[in-house]
Amino acid sequence: MGGGSQQTETGEPCSGRAEGVYTWEEVKSHCSRNDQWLVINRKVYNITQWAKRHPGGSRVISHYAGEDATEAFIAFHPDLKFVQKFLKPLLIGELAATEPNQDPNKNAAIIRDFSNLREQPLFFCLHLGHIVLLDALAWLMVWFYGTSWTLTLLCATMLAIAQSQAGWLQHDFGHLSVFRNSRWNHLAHKFIIGHLKGASACWWNHRHFQHHAKPNIFRKDPDVNMLNVFVVGAVQPVEYGIKKIKHMPYNRQHQYFYLLGPPLLIPVYFLYQIMQTMFSRREWGDLAWSMSYYLRYFFCYIPLYGPLGAFALITFVRFLESHWFVWVTQMSHLPMDIDYEKHQDWLSMQLQATCNIEQSFFNDWFSGHLNFQIEHHLFPTMPRHNYHRVAPQVHELCKKHGIPYEVKTLWRVFIFIFFSSLRTSGELWLDAYLHK
Repeated sequence: MGGGSQQTETGEPCSGRAEGVYTWEEVKSHCSRNDQWLVINRKVYNITQWAKRHPGGSRVISHYAGEDATEAFIAFHPDLKFVQKFLKPLLIGELAATEPNQDPNKNAAIIRDFSNLREQPLFFCLHLGHIVLLDALAWLMVWFYGTSWTLTLLCATMLAIAQSQAGWLQHDFGHLSVFRNSRWNHLAHKFIIGHLKGASACWWNHRHFQHHAKPNIFRKDPDVNMLNVFVVGAVQPVEYGIKKIKHMPYNRQHQYFYLLGPPLLIPVYFLYQIMQTMFSRREWGDLAWSMSYYLRYFFCYIPLYGPLGAFALITFVRFLESHWFVWVTQMSHLPMDIDYEKHQDWLSMQLQATCNIEQSFFNDWFSGHLNFQIEHHLFPTMPRHNYHRVAPQVHELCKKHGIPYEVKTLWRVFIFIFFSSLRTSGELWLDAYLHK
């Protein structure tokens, strides 16, 4: 799982019984770090050694150790026939005929029905064009008309828009949503996230695929790892309160969020993570792509602002981009259920952790079509401009199975996140801290 990258080497031969028949109880017992089995289409695979080589990262595949990974496998890999050959050496048997599927509500047919929605690169070329145009116009404006405060602020705003939109575009290529050939997607992904944004494709893959595999699940989704600065959901605050954990005054987190959340996420935390990942994993290719962005930026702006001024400008751009990023990424997840692993089927797990934001031209552009967060999580390789086409069928499927399909307005969800969700979690913590 995790990106469907092409590989040139086969998996490790597996230990255990060859072509055995297993029960779910046996499969579930193999979920430790050094002993990992999973099930795909009722076939049992030993991924203990392969997990270390997994193109999407060892963590994302390890999250499904001891579980049925069929739905996640289909969702993450656009070329199933190609990936199947890497599974053969890992096969150790199958589920006993008397054993049920762990995911009774899986609807793999929906994914097949919408496979014809892929590969429309013109949309993405036009999107790339408006990013490059904004980037160029920002520099040309201050080059020809001067670096007054007004023009500098306008320049920073244009650069922040370009960076945010480039973030949504790299997300498309990272999910292999543009081309059928995985290598083309990976190359474009490295160019956009590296040269246009100064970040790392390896870092993004490792982090983001875990989020998709287990959204809003503590210890598995890095997006809900708040580093003890915030408590989220209804379970974690009570747990922290009972254990008398007080790293921060969590009952006031809806207030200090504005100082520690959006302002620092991209300029400080993500920057540190990106650099740490590239050096610790020796991702020299990603480092080269990232440095090409900073060399280009400082070459263009140091003659205009000087070294300190250019550094201040890019820091302010990251500051603006970070607010945009936090609003969009949290508006569909923070108001939803956040809990520990429940071992749910793919459909239920994704719907409980995500909600949609109503469609409009602005909302589509502002969020990179991630206002259709439900459809994106169910079909992560589907091109984003097709989400609205699958949404009615997903809605009908949810009605059929009694699964809530939530759609909120943009302003309602903004208010809910910061004036209700965080405050409620903080109050739960305080009550447990004082009285339990």
